[in-house]
Amino acid sequence: MALVTRITELLGIEHPIVQGGMMWVGRAELAAAVSNAGGLGILTALTQPTPDDLRREIERCRALTDKPFGVNLTILPSVSPPPYAEYRRAIIDSGVTIVETAGHRPQEHVEHFKAHGITVIHKCTAVRHALSAERMGVDAISIDGFECAGHPGEDDVPGLILIPAAADKVTVPMLASGGFGDGRGLVAALALGAEGINMGTRFCATVEAPIHDAVKQLIVANDERATNLIFRRFHNTGRVAKTSVSDKVVEISAQPEAVFEDIRPLVSGAKGRVALETGDLDAGLVWAGQVQGLIHDVPTCRELIERIVGDAEALIAARLSGFRVAA
Repeated sequence: MALVTRITELLGIEHPIVQGGMMWVGRAELAAAVSNAGGLGILTALTQPTPDDLRREIERCRALTDKPFGVNLTILPSVSPPPYAEYRRAIIDSGVTIVETAGHRPQEHVEHFKAHGITVIHKCTAVRHALSAERMGVDAISIDGFECAGHPGEDDVPGLILIPAAADKVTVPMLASGGFGDGRGLVAALALGAEGINMGTRFCATVEAPIHDAVKQLIVANDERATNLIFRRFHNTGRVAKTSVSDKVVEISAQPEAVFEDIRPLVSGAKGRVALETGDLDAGLVWAGQVQGLIHDVPTCRELIERIVGDAEALIAARLSGFRVAA
């Protein structure tokens, strides 16, 4: 069986489950495993050091799956930004049909992708941003609640409110993101008005995730309280796993005179990559969400997706149908 929604029909996938585009994690082996299991795998463009490397990673993913997969392009303000237009061209030239955009001022990229017939999902953290993206012409929205790993925005609105608030106003299909990891979450997302779920942290704790087992075991061991919010005073809030490194970032940031340069050595992306690849949890940040409290094992992507969908179908068929509406 399968849950058919506007998302599954739009993306040509079997199950309404999408893998988040995660820096250093969204590589071919994970994306292909998710797609082969009936979800939508996502490569992370900027994980690849150059646009040509991205072209090669797209081809590597194609060699591993004949199912649909997408590419994430996250646009962030920077003094020395990556060559976004060149990455965009690599995605278009490679024949990718689905792109997830995220971040700052995506309109130029959305217009170019749409001009080439590419389906665009835009990830955002507020209803107003979702409506803006819809006006740009995106095909779907991924709405990211405060529970999420990564950057939840500055409004601090959790998914239980944000998802239905967005569903009340957004007309294109919508993915619910932030805090999802099991069949109960999928059913809740559908009930709140979404047409599927986007999962990041949950897919980090899978066999195929290209990160060290020590990181996967950290996620399994952590509970829902084991995250830190960083960069709050710099208005660029990020949610990461609670580790010695993120504890230090919070401690330094709490000092009245603290500036970003005081924490820069601790939060560099290069050091985060070292932590993920070597398992040295003192090397850099590990990005993870509150859904850690619902993660208790490290299954294959196929086992995970089949479990989530099976549990969701059973919940819909048995538990929800067991409630009685009084006359």
